[in-house]
Amino acid sequence: MKLAIASASGSFKGAFAHGVLTALESAGIRADAYAAASSSVIPTAWAAIGKVAELGVNYWLTGMQELQKPDIGMSQVTMGGIKFFNPPLDKLLAAETPEYFVATSAVITSEAASQTQGEKPRRLGKKLLVSAAKKDRSWVDENLQLELFSTRKNDFYSNINEHNFDEIAYATSRMLHAWDIPAWINKKPYIDASYTCLCPAIEMIDAGYKQVIAISNEPGIFYRDMFGLELIPQNYQGVDIHIIKPDTDPKKMGVDFTNATPEGLSVVYQHGKEKGEEFLTNWKYNKSPM
Repeated sequence: MKLAIASASGSFKGAFAHGVLTALESAGIRADAYAAASSSVIPTAWAAIGKVAELGVNYWLTGMQELQKPDIGMSQVTMGGIKFFNPPLDKLLAAETPEYFVATSAVITSEAASQTQGEKPRRLGKKLLVSAAKKDRSWVDENLQLELFSTRKNDFYSNINEHNFDEIAYATSRMLHAWDIPAWINKKPYIDASYTCLCPAIEMIDAGYKQVIAISNEPGIFYRDMFGLELIPQNYQGVDIHIIKPDTDPKKMGVDFTNATPEGLSVVYQHGKEKGEEFLTNWKYNKSPM
């Protein structure tokens, strides 16, 4: 049974998913596909090549340290992380490496392109946060479309290659309220995956995978996007989705979306490892096909 592991968005809270991926890798779990949204893009890429434990919590600590510098915002931190922590692309794109997916939000109207890539994206970003609290998805429905990129060349998904990986990694992570620098992939406008897809778990089933591990960076209900209108269920079209999530909000451990403490990042990363190990104990008991 083909297994896919899908990691959710969460900015600095993504240290939890990274910890889970490390636990799965350390236990010898090797998926047939890995899928990422937003901040999970770099750790999940390292998981796809079997090296996520080597990346470690230092990835998150470095980002947090960079954010403390003057005149450095989330766009610069994200771009710096992509530059210095990219996986070796020859390995990621190799035929023997598991398929790797990245979810993005494609901007499909000229008006939205001007709003998202123009001089004042934060105003729209803050407006969309308010809309998300109200579960009002109307702007997204009119202006965005979920798009998946894959390392496999086919007619269903846009292709990840050595020329556009950096663009994809930045675009999937760009929340409008805190990331000022525009995001383009192949000269087309994109923004953070979270507006259309918090975690590409259901999308992995649509891609043909027969069992999915979905990692959330938040406790409680696991939604398909930030507007909270549709759940990620534990079973979709007869396929099981095994959800791993933290016991408590990482914010209570010192890690929020765009700020964190070094101690908090280490605690959240370790909690992810513990929850991954806990999941594996129960999963083996349930006689998983892996």
